[in-house]
Amino acid sequence: MTGETGAATAAIGAPGVGVGRIVLASLIGTAIEFYDFYIYGTAAALVIGQTFFPQSAPRTQALNAFLTFGVAFVARPVGAFLFGHFGDRIGRKATLVATMVVMGLSTTLIGVLPGYSTAGALAPWLLCLLRFGQGVGLGGEWGGAALLATENAPRGQRAWFGMFPQLGPPIGFLMANGLFLLLILGLGEQSFVAWAWRVPFLLSAALVAIGLYVRVTVAETPAFRALVETRQRAQVPLVEAIRDHWRPMIQGSLAIVVCYALFYVSTVFALGYGVTTLHIARTDFLAMLCVAALFMAAATPVSAALADRFGRRPVLLVAAIAAAAVGLAMPTLLGGGTIGVLAFLSLALAAMGLTFAPLGALLPELFPARVRYTGASSAYNLGGILGASLAPAVAQLLLARGGVAWVGYYIVAAAAVSFASLLSLRETREAAQA
Repeated sequence: MTGETGAATAAIGAPGVGVGRIVLASLIGTAIEFYDFYIYGTAAALVIGQTFFPQSAPRTQALNAFLTFGVAFVARPVGAFLFGHFGDRIGRKATLVATMVVMGLSTTLIGVLPGYSTAGALAPWLLCLLRFGQGVGLGGEWGGAALLATENAPRGQRAWFGMFPQLGPPIGFLMANGLFLLLILGLGEQSFVAWAWRVPFLLSAALVAIGLYVRVTVAETPAFRALVETRQRAQVPLVEAIRDHWRPMIQGSLAIVVCYALFYVSTVFALGYGVTTLHIARTDFLAMLCVAALFMAAATPVSAALADRFGRRPVLLVAAIAAAAVGLAMPTLLGGGTIGVLAFLSLALAAMGLTFAPLGALLPELFPARVRYTGASSAYNLGGILGASLAPAVAQLLLARGGVAWVGYYIVAAAAVSFASLLSLRETREAAQA
């Protein structure tokens, strides 16, 4: 990657392509798109079931809501393959604009979708269709944002620059849960359930407009410009990535499993469990999630700095061990009252931040520039299917079968999968990428 890194250094110093603009463009997009994604997760735990599924089957409403949550993860590889193709063929910048439009439109339409009482059985089908659209948009977002940051990074700072897209999720998570909290406190639970839950979805349109304005002002990355100038772009990036780079794609997918499982069990599942089983008020639990998200945000730059200094693998291996420890402590902490629940959420999201930050550099570094958008996006989103698509639903089933301890063992199992995959990976910190 020496040539690319030198070009990146020059690009950062060039007029009109400042560090601040690159960082903002990579950060704001992921923050907005993860905000869109997370408001659905929060709504799924609070109101989606009773709004879009029949009241005659209240016991299955929560499970059905969590299953619709998983639809987007099935769609994310579709977005990775689709937008990855264009990202490697026509450029990172234009593709990132398209992903934001798809995500924003799908999210905004959920905000005006009629419920089951109005549209009947059509309502959940339309919901799944728009949730699929969210997944397609997000499937192409992360890889492009990570490349926008890392392909502009100076040598020795790729994990640090790749950390900025990774800060998007905690920011989006804070925005989503903070807004839900304000709506419930300001309007009351009755109004929230009746209509106010739609406000965060409708607000997405304004946020996407801001994000688009920022992104269209950013230049194409030097790595992609070099591909164009040397005529080295892949004809069919997905075919080339699978044919020549299938091993790192699988390894990268498995490496991210614990990150996803830990996050969605400790947020979406835990929110539903806290409200319905522990009888914690919605407002109190949302407030605790906002506090816990700060621990995730704090752990992210720490982990990125360590990954630049010591390498991606050792930091991620330690993070996987930390995630397993959180899983083992889960039943004790969740049984420890409000303080115990807050401790669990904070430790879980801090461990998630540790596992998440180095991936912004690791996954792009596994692939050469000509298929990097496709390869990194595919690995990231295939890992999402394995680690997150069914995580809330599986956790709900495990809770019913064996109690909350089994849910903790689920996190431990995910950590073991990622740990084994990381052991099989080569260190990428000094890897040359052409």
